[in-house]
Amino acid sequence: MIEFKGVHLTYNSGTTALVDVNFRVMDGEFVFLVGPSGAGKSSIIKLIMREIVPSAGEVLVNGYNNKKMKKRHIPYLRRTMGIVFQDFRLIPHMTVYDNVAFAMRVTGASGSAIRKRVPYILDLVGLSHKARSLPCQISGGEQQRVGLARALVNNPSMIIADEPTGNIDAQLATDIVDLFDEINRRGTTVLMVTHDTKLVDRHKHRVIELRNGCVVSDTGGDAR
Repeated sequence: MIEFKGVHLTYNSGTTALVDVNFRVMDGEFVFLVGPSGAGKSSIIKLIMREIVPSAGEVLVNGYNNKKMKKRHIPYLRRTMGIVFQDFRLIPHMTVYDNVAFAMRVTGASGSAIRKRVPYILDLVGLSHKARSLPCQISGGEQQRVGLARALVNNPSMIIADEPTGNIDAQLATDIVDLFDEINRRGTTVLMVTHDTKLVDRHKHRVIELRNGCVVSDTGGDAR
C-alpha cells in the first residue's frame, strides 16, 4: 500500500529532510512512525499525501507513483486514505453529524448514502448521542473521535494519523488508539505518527523509527 524506495528529500531552503529512506507498509498492517522533532516524520506524511514530491527515489501509494502521477489524479489518491490530524480541523459551525457528512458530500455521495453511512460511523466511534452537538460542545477526546469518523466515512483503504493523541490526555489517548486497533482489525491499514512511547509500548505494533531523516530501526523489516 505504501512503499518508499531510496527516497531523498531536500527542500528548496536547502534543508535535507530524508536520506535514503526505504520501507514498505502492507495491506492490513498497523505501523507506528516515531522519532524526535525534525526527524522527517511530517515529510513522510506529506509525501504519502502527495503534497510534495521526493528529490530522488520513488514513493508508491495505493498504485500511484508520487513523482509520475498527474495533478488531476491527486484527489483520487487522497480518496483512498483517511487523514486524522492532531488539531482536529473540525468545521466549528457544523454539528458532529454534518462534519462527518461533509466529507461524503465533497465526493458527490447521494443524500441517501450519507443518511445510511454517517449514523453507522458515529456509532462505531461511540458518538451517536453527540450527533447534533457542535464541536465547542464536546470534549477534546470526542472531537478527535469526530476527526476519526470523518476519516473513516468514505471507507478508505488506509488511515494516516498525524499525532492524533497530541492534544488529549493520556486516558483519552489510549481510548483513541484502541479505536484505531478496532478499525485495523476490521481490515483498514493504519499508519500513525506519534511521540507517545507509552502508547507504542502498550499496543505492540510494528515501529519504524526515524532520526535525522534516516530509518534507524524497523521492527517489521530491515532499516537501510
